[in-house]
Amino acid sequence: MKQDMADDSDKISSNSFRLKKEISLLHGVCLIVGNMIGSGIFVSPKGVLLYTGSYGLSLVIWAAGGVFSVFGALCYAELGTTIRKSGASYAYILESFGGFLAFLRLWTSLLIVEPACQAVIALTFSNYLVQPFYPTCHPPYIAVRLIAALIICLLTFVNCMKVKWGAVLQVASTFAKVVALIIIIIAGLVKLGQGNTGNFDNSFDGSMLDAGNMALALYSALYSYSGWDTLNFVTEEIKNPERNLPLSIAISMPIVTVIYILTNVAYYTVLDLDTVLSSHAVAVTFADEVLGFVKWLIPLSVAISCYGGLNSSIIAASRLFFVGSREGHLPSILCMIHVLRYTPIPALLFNGGMSLIYLCVEDVFQLINYFSFNYWLFIGLSIASQIYLRVKYPDMPRPVKLSLFFPIVYCICSIFLVVVPLYSDTINSLVGIGVALSGAPVYYFCIYLTPEMRPAFLGKLLGFLSLNTQKICMCCLADAELDVDDAKEHEPKRE
Repeated sequence: MKQDMADDSDKISSNSFRLKKEISLLHGVCLIVGNMIGSGIFVSPKGVLLYTGSYGLSLVIWAAGGVFSVFGALCYAELGTTIRKSGASYAYILESFGGFLAFLRLWTSLLIVEPACQAVIALTFSNYLVQPFYPTCHPPYIAVRLIAALIICLLTFVNCMKVKWGAVLQVASTFAKVVALIIIIIAGLVKLGQGNTGNFDNSFDGSMLDAGNMALALYSALYSYSGWDTLNFVTEEIKNPERNLPLSIAISMPIVTVIYILTNVAYYTVLDLDTVLSSHAVAVTFADEVLGFVKWLIPLSVAISCYGGLNSSIIAASRLFFVGSREGHLPSILCMIHVLRYTPIPALLFNGGMSLIYLCVEDVFQLINYFSFNYWLFIGLSIASQIYLRVKYPDMPRPVKLSLFFPIVYCICSIFLVVVPLYSDTINSLVGIGVALSGAPVYYFCIYLTPEMRPAFLGKLLGFLSLNTQKICMCCLADAELDVDDAKEHEPKRE
């Protein structure tokens, strides 16, 4: 690796938002908080409680998830200012450990991580939209899946038509989720102040302390904390990053952790354990108990929040696949853009199709376990690249430089999150391993071998798909220097 790789400019952005230059400390804090707080807090409380068995231990897991996320965010702050390339963990693994592991990271994102995550958000949207109409029973399974499929298709269409349409959703989404959480926290604290503390008596009774269940509980909690790993997309544009970047993390992460813990305290004050576990939409059940005639605000706010969160996820995933295709790790089909609208339609359609497939999985928390294994495996590997670069390239310029204590502790915790579920959730873990290993022969035949040595039918198949994709989608290969979020300044190459 060349030492000057730290000076590489970021040519293609894979993030779902456009940042202003010279971001202040306050702006940085707001950006992190806004990205982290999403649909997860409305679905994960049930999953955490399911695997902990008690209110007391579940609150400990939420706090531990916050600390773990702080460590990860700090490590990414250093990586993001050292390796200035888009693609997040994919780029870090590519620069440190080479193409094979980077390809497996991209492969698992393509097949399971991104689409399964989007399926969870879509199902959360659907459950919160439908649940108010079925207050005394579970909503119909087919109706929930059809609405989830509809929202995935709608947002895929919106982003295919014009990227900027999707960006308008983010303001409404951010406002909605903040309003919902404020209402829940205030209502819960009022009930707590009125002396409703019975649910916290002997709050650790029934705790499931085995390592396997604690790892699965962390999966659900950390799903809510996801969003810190996009921090590297803002590092180059923050004023005085050596000071403001770590400080913005130190301020914003405790804020999110406190909000999450207070939200769960509010749930637990009003709802008993069995009620939480039997609910498909915990916030709706909470609203039914305490909010009276304004209870409709909660499902509406959560649905809007999920709508915006799903839109962000779809944009980010399509950009990741776009970048991977540009690096030669995915078929050129996925880095094609529409000749008039300048949107990566093939990448968006593939991502949307995979998300629809994961809607067939009945249990939302099984979906979270599916993608969490691979997600934390490669996040841990990207943090390990920080240790590797410190040892091999100690003199590399690092605007933000941490103690090695942080990446070492994070890697140890990541090993726990990856290894322990092999025993407690063997089937889902094996699915994750199988998906990752299935990328090995693909890498060998499609990337490692030179074009002359690859099977002849493979070249013909890719050529056929490429030609017909260009015809059907009115797409062409994008210039390597193109920013798909500002594409009208460039003209794409035509084949």
